[in-house]
Amino acid sequence: MDNATWPVNHTGGSAFMLLGIFSQSKHPALLCMVIFVIFLMALSGNAILILLIHSDAHLHTPMYFFISQLSLMDVMYICVTVPKMLMDQVRSVNKISVPECGIQMFLYATLVGSEFFLLGAMAYDRYVAICQPLRYPILMNHRVCVLLVSGCWLLGLVDGFVLTPITMTFPFCQSREIRHFFCEVPAVTKLSCSDTSLIESLMYLCCVLMLLIPVTVISSSYTFIILTIHRMNSAEGRKKAFATCSSHMTVVTLFYGAAIYTYMLPSSFHTPEKDMVVSFFYTVLTPVLNPLVYSLRNKDVTGALKKMLNMGAVSQDIIK
Repeated sequence: MDNATWPVNHTGGSAFMLLGIFSQSKHPALLCMVIFVIFLMALSGNAILILLIHSDAHLHTPMYFFISQLSLMDVMYICVTVPKMLMDQVRSVNKISVPECGIQMFLYATLVGSEFFLLGAMAYDRYVAICQPLRYPILMNHRVCVLLVSGCWLLGLVDGFVLTPITMTFPFCQSREIRHFFCEVPAVTKLSCSDTSLIESLMYLCCVLMLLIPVTVISSSYTFIILTIHRMNSAEGRKKAFATCSSHMTVVTLFYGAAIYTYMLPSSFHTPEKDMVVSFFYTVLTPVLNPLVYSLRNKDVTGALKKMLNMGAVSQDIIK
């Protein structure tokens, strides 16, 4: 067997090389600064949204509880990938050890899987709020919300525990260059010298289940929501119902569209460059967009933000 394709025991401490987006750029330093600014925007935007939801009593509702969990997931999975990518660029190092790669893969798969189901739970919450308003306080009490969110995290953990060990136990070839900016399952699988049909089938099955269940919940919920809105006599009521749902549908379209491309389309549709762009979109850009979608178009959130800013201004005046 040629040395270029000789399997290597990856448990021996050898590292992978991440050939990320900076290697494709003519101005890597400028790109690094742009990504750093985007990273800070994502962290600050989601942190402010979480703080507002937990500090303002008017936002202590199931809808905002789910939004706070979405922001928490966004903060976590942008932190799983971007800081290392930026530090590697600054230090001119593009290595990642096998344990680090496995941990990054597990955390990322867990968080993405959890977000799949959380978006489904959020659609169900909107269905109950609009179609069953009188029963809403009972059907979506705090205990139910906690159970739904716990279930989302648990199912995400199942995704991480299923995909990561199988991927990381494959024998890898002498070339250990991952053409990606982090250890994502499809990118690492391409390095294996052995038959990867098992992990590819398993990955496809996991994604079908993790997309099929939430998408079924989302499509069913919005079918009933649209029918209910259509029967409303009040134009103001219809406008308010559409406003509460449009933000969620925007996030669903962005997140699920990118995920379907990455995990479900045949390999003929993929190139390393396309894969990195799509992954960059829902790994780096989506966490920035989510708080904007849920805050700029939401009077409750903007009102809570104004109240917090006013309180801060008053506190500064008292100190002076």
